[in-house]
Amino acid sequence: MARIAGVNIPTNKRVVIALQYIHGIGAKNAQQICEKVNIPAERRVAQLTDAEVLQIREAIDRDYMVEGDLRRDVAMNIKRLMDLGCYRGLRHRRQLPVHGQRTHTNARTRKGKAKPIAGKKK
Repeated sequence: MARIAGVNIPTNKRVVIALQYIHGIGAKNAQQICEKVNIPAERRVAQLTDAEVLQIREAIDRDYMVEGDLRRDVAMNIKRLMDLGCYRGLRHRRQLPVHGQRTHTNARTRKGKAKPIAGKKK
């Protein structure tokens, strides 16, 4: 099992798919990494040599912000918005949708389980 950027990537999958298990690397970035390191698209992780794994690891460390650094950066950006008191920050603080979605109905993922209002029963 190859360990890249602190994540154990699955050995039986193709390299392009396995790289997407790393937080911050999607389909496009995984494809770019494989092109930089000259790994064919159909190659599996189990077939990689130690040198190729090292090249992938170095390419990711050099060119991409992934895992802990990315999570910390996103958290700091959200905290900055909340400290500023701007509209987006207030929506984050109240745990409501941030990007203009409706909340009269829906938004259950963000708002949590529906709370019953007392005194509505007959």
